[in-house]
Amino acid sequence: MSQTQVKNMAVSVSQRLLNLARERGENYQLLLTRYALERFLYRLSISRYAHSFVLKGAFRFMAWTNEAHRPTRDMDFAGTGDESPEALGMVISELCWIEDAPDDGLQFDAGMVQVEAIREDQVYQGLRVKFVAHLGNIPINVQIDVGFGDAVTPGPEVIDYPTLLDQPAPRIRAYPKESVVAEKLQAMVAIGMPNSRMKDFYDIWTMARVFPFEGAVLAQAIKATFARRKTTLPENVPTGLSDEFAQDSGKAAQWGAFVKRNGLETGGASLPQVIANLRGFLLPPLHAAAADKGFKLTWPAGGPWQ
Repeated sequence: MSQTQVKNMAVSVSQRLLNLARERGENYQLLLTRYALERFLYRLSISRYAHSFVLKGAFRFMAWTNEAHRPTRDMDFAGTGDESPEALGMVISELCWIEDAPDDGLQFDAGMVQVEAIREDQVYQGLRVKFVAHLGNIPINVQIDVGFGDAVTPGPEVIDYPTLLDQPAPRIRAYPKESVVAEKLQAMVAIGMPNSRMKDFYDIWTMARVFPFEGAVLAQAIKATFARRKTTLPENVPTGLSDEFAQDSGKAAQWGAFVKRNGLETGGASLPQVIANLRGFLLPPLHAAAADKGFKLTWPAGGPWQ
């Protein structure tokens, strides 16, 4: 394809994305980022590394609902294989060079790949990769976070990722909803009172309202995740789900700021209300896992366990 054709495709795509942003009332820059990550995901899906990564995080939610669950500028994966920054950087650079993808107007800059360790509360959480995509003259910053070695229970699902435009869909491996809940719950338990990850509270609260769950599968996922992350399963209410946490003024401020910053529709739900709902959803399977007992109840979308 000539440079003129590449330029024309980029102009066409950028205009279609701008029209889509106006139609949906969404932020154009966020939509550009989503497009770049989606098409990078396609390159991954046709590569030899397709089975080395499992999609998780906010982009996993988009595959469930075909809409932005909450604004995000990065994509999260569970990875397998060499965990060194050098090895991951080489993989991402190779994916940037893939030429078999149908023309989507994007060019990924393999020479701009940067990899750094992710640390939260001084705990190693994986690797963060930053690079740049170009849609014609429009630079798009791309960020991918990769964690290694997590337990995915009951196993990855193979999905066709929804596309913004009429282009081939990435067929990729993705987290089941039970593992999403289990990992976020583990973070709540492990971090406790210092936890400022309001997105985890929002994500599980939303999932409990939207999706049904099989109690046995969720309890199994919780048990496997806590074991893999060497976290003791609590027999009582963990601090991160306690009244002390819910009623803390600092946490209330963090929740309010998170909701406002992301423009989320919560129906005015306060942090104490959200945590009360989370206790009803999370504590029964959590305590069943801690006691090593079976948990055969089911959760219809919105609850309760029955």
